Amino acid sequence: MQSFTGQPEDWNETIACLPGSHLLQTSEWAQVKATYGWEAMPFIWWGPSADGSSAQGKIVAAAMILKRTIPFSWSPWKMSILYSPKGPLMDWDDDVIRSRVLDDLQKFTRQQRAIFLKADPDVVLGFGIPGGKDSVDDKNGQAVVSDLTQRSWRISGDQIQFRNTVLVDVTPTDEEILARMKQKTRYNIRLAQKKGVVVRPGLIDDLAMLYRMYAETSIRDGFVIRNENYYRTVWTAFMATERPGIIPYAEPLIAEIDGVPVAALFIFYFSGRAYYLYGMSREAHRDKMPNYLLQWEAMRLARAVGCQSYDLWGAPDEFTESDSMWGVFRFKEGLGGQVVRTLGAWDYAPYPLWYKLYTEVTPRVLGLMRNRGNRNTKQQFDS
Repeated sequence: MQSFTGQPEDWNETIACLPGSHLLQTSEWAQVKATYGWEAMPFIWWGPSADGSSAQGKIVAAAMILKRTIPFSWSPWKMSILYSPKGPLMDWDDDVIRSRVLDDLQKFTRQQRAIFLKADPDVVLGFGIPGGKDSVDDKNGQAVVSDLTQRSWRISGDQIQFRNTVLVDVTPTDEEILARMKQKTRYNIRLAQKKGVVVRPGLIDDLAMLYRMYAETSIRDGFVIRNENYYRTVWTAFMATERPGIIPYAEPLIAEIDGVPVAALFIFYFSGRAYYLYGMSREAHRDKMPNYLLQWEAMRLARAVGCQSYDLWGAPDEFTESDSMWGVFRFKEGLGGQVVRTLGAWDYAPYPLWYKLYTEVTPRVLGLMRNRGNRNTKQQFDS
C-alpha cells in the first residue's frame, strides 16, 4: 500500500485500467469533496514483476480514501472517519489481492485512529429482481460477503450510495436499444418528439436555472438536496475538463418546448461508462414526456463518445411497491436496462464503542439537518 504521488490525470489513467473503475474514485470527485472538508488520500498496490525479480510489476489495486476529522472536545485524540466511495478498485475475485488490500486497509484504519472505514465497491451480488425469472446470483460476490464478515466488517446502516442500479448497454444500434425498451417507453419518446420537445446541450450559463429546476423537483418529489454552491462545485469541476477518454467530464442536457426549459439531466462520463446523476423537471408540460426523450438522447450521446454502458444510478433496496424509489425504478426499468445488485457499503470499525456512539448520534443529527435543508430549499424556491 503506497501513497500515489503523481498528477491528477495520472491517477485517473491508473484507475481507468482497474476492474470496477468508477467516477467517484476520480481525482475530480476527490477535489470536490476536499472543498467540503474531506482530505483526499490516494493509494495504490503493486503486483509482482512478470519475471520474478524484485522490481515492481503493474498496479493491481487502488483506493481513493477520503478522510474527515471529527472534533470531540472531550477526547484527547483527534478521531476521524474514512470513506472510499465505490472503492477500493481491484479484482475482488482474486483471493490473494483481496486479502492483501483488506489487510492493509484495516491496518491503515487503526493507524489513523479512525472510527471506521466505509467502502462500497461495485462488487456484484446478482442481476435482475430477486425472485424474478431473470434473477441470477453471483457466487463470487457472496464469497466477498463471507470474507468481509469473517474480518469483522459489517453492513453499514448508512448507505451513502445506492446499493442497486440499472445498467443500459448502449453499444447496439438505435433500433436494437429501442426494441429492448417497454412499449410504453418507446411510445413516450416518440410522443415527446411529436409534441415539439427539443433537447440541447447545456452551458455554464444555464447552471442557475438548472439548480432552480432541481430545487423545484426536490420539493415536488420530497427528496433532500444541498445548497446551490455544492452543485455548482460538482458541475463546474467536471464540465471544465477535457473530453473524451480517461478524463472524466459532465454535461447537462436540457429539454425545451418553444425555447423554454422544462426538464434536464446531467450526464457524467468516465472509463467507458456514462452516469445519470441528476435529473430535474418542471410541472409544466409533463404530459409531453420530456424526461423520456432526455434519457433517449443521453443514451445516444453516451454511445457517441465511446461509452459501452449507461448507469441510471439507483434502484430500490427492496423491490416492492412500498419502496420510496419504486416509481422512479419503474421509469428506469422501461428504458430496457438490467438490474445490477451490488455489495453496498460495509464498515470496518476497529473501535466498537466509538462506532456505536457515532452511529447512534449521527442519524439524529442528519435527520435535523435534512429537515432544515428541506425548509431552506422551500424558502429559497418560494422567495
